[in-house]
Amino acid sequence: MSQATQQETVREDGVIQSVSGPVVTARDLDARMNDVVYVGNEGLMGEVIEIEGDLTTIQVYEETSGVGPSEPVENTGEPLTVDLGPGLLDSIYDGVQRPLDVLEEKMNSPYLDRGVDAPGIEMDKKWEFVPTVEEGDTVEAGDVLGTVPETVTIEHKVLVPPTSEGGDVASIEAGEFTVEEAIVELDTGEEITMHQEWPVREARPSETKMTPREPLVSGQRILDGLFPIAKGGTAAIPGPFGSGKTVTQHQLAKYADADIIVYVGCGERGNEMTEVIEDFPELEDPTTGNPLMARTSLIANTSNMPVAARESCIYTGITIAEYYRDMGYDVALMADSTSRWAEAMREISSRLEEMPGEEGYPAYLSARLSEFYERAGYFENINGTEGSVSAIGAVSPPGGDFSEPVTQNTLRIVKTFWALDADLAERRHFPAINWSESYSLYRNQLDPWFVENVRDDWPEERQWAVDILDEEDELQEIVQLVGKDALPEDQQLTLEVARYLREAYLQQNAFHPTDTYCPPEKTYLILTAIHTLNDEAKKALDAGVPVEEIIAIEAAPRLNRIGVQEDYVEYIEDLKAEITEQLRELY
Repeated sequence: MSQATQQETVREDGVIQSVSGPVVTARDLDARMNDVVYVGNEGLMGEVIEIEGDLTTIQVYEETSGVGPSEPVENTGEPLTVDLGPGLLDSIYDGVQRPLDVLEEKMNSPYLDRGVDAPGIEMDKKWEFVPTVEEGDTVEAGDVLGTVPETVTIEHKVLVPPTSEGGDVASIEAGEFTVEEAIVELDTGEEITMHQEWPVREARPSETKMTPREPLVSGQRILDGLFPIAKGGTAAIPGPFGSGKTVTQHQLAKYADADIIVYVGCGERGNEMTEVIEDFPELEDPTTGNPLMARTSLIANTSNMPVAARESCIYTGITIAEYYRDMGYDVALMADSTSRWAEAMREISSRLEEMPGEEGYPAYLSARLSEFYERAGYFENINGTEGSVSAIGAVSPPGGDFSEPVTQNTLRIVKTFWALDADLAERRHFPAINWSESYSLYRNQLDPWFVENVRDDWPEERQWAVDILDEEDELQEIVQLVGKDALPEDQQLTLEVARYLREAYLQQNAFHPTDTYCPPEKTYLILTAIHTLNDEAKKALDAGVPVEEIIAIEAAPRLNRIGVQEDYVEYIEDLKAEITEQLRELY
């Protein structure tokens, strides 16, 4: 909300009584819960979070040093909202949707003064509007009125606001308009612009939440092959420091087959967000060849930014995601990380002197996490289109302890769990996702899609790989006691096959131009190549060939090079034939 708007909507002033970090108490302020207020002589943005008698508690989204009692508090009378319209993509915001590039230009410095503000989208920029309805047509809330070429990749669909009562189109015309100029007038007298505002803590309406049936293809073999997430699904990526949470989310942001990416950097280290901000504008969208930022909106709220804004940035991100979902797009939201969000809630809760729950987190931690993840899903929108929001949240448990409250409460909500393992990361096995602890509850409902779009025996191949890896886990316990040579030859062979599964299938090089993305067909074919080795090796073993000779064939190590092959179909077919020939020559 701009400074000019705030002056027009002020209801009644109050004065500051006390200040405790980001929590400010004001008296004699006429306000309601969740109203946005401007605190102190500098007009710092804040939000009402508690009202008791004539005392109002406010969480301030900026640093409060120097703010003192008796300074004024101005109420806008409105909840925290985001500006929605053309211009959201290819933008970088802070936690309350202030555009960082605009503020930097405004201040002529990368260091922002407190109280500085700007609208979330450019109000003066003209956009080319192409109507899709005509005069006399009846429109309702959520209907598409026309389109705007927002970026080279995404066509922005201008919607009737969800709060509109609708009516017949009295006038509409094509042309260039700012987001605040009326583009449509209804017979009811209502004028519709390209600009909408929406309260961030309130989910945008939809018709029906449906069961997702299509995977969010990520190009990461271990995810697509063993632990897939659906479009409209929820996933958590917990892991200790240095295990690869951020890199995994970067890979998903770059390669997941979503139309729109909303990336929320919530309380992460500044150098990581700097890498995102610098890299994303330079990256090429592998699908279209256009810049990746053309379909991406970034929200950067680093660990040194005010704690209260960190608490709101998750809601800002999911609201932007819902807006594009309403247009019929598939949106992937990356939240890195929800642990920092929970820590922000804990800090504010302690300053409010609320009764603490487990490990000091507020008692409503689980409810807040549920509210966030429940806003994801595959929806039939109120205009009859279908769209999805997939929510993927990183979790940073202290010391990698998955029993801590944020991880455990997240586990109860999400349906896909990608557990990162520090031991795998130390062995340079990336992505360091532990296949024994991870799971996906979407596998059965997504199998029909993989059967139809990849191969008929996709579920069987995947189950074979899971069984081999499970058997390897059991055998490793025995190996640690008595050594590998004490095992029967068939079990020694299983360990060798499992090694190729780990090295050729589960490992993937994010920095190799070919191996960084693996299409589902390639994921399937790599598995069949390892399965061929397993089946032919067992035949040789049954024929009396010693296991040492079997595992020493020259063709087997070539399995580890499949990932970097561009012409992988021919390579895999040749390799399978070579493995079969070399093993059959042994008996």
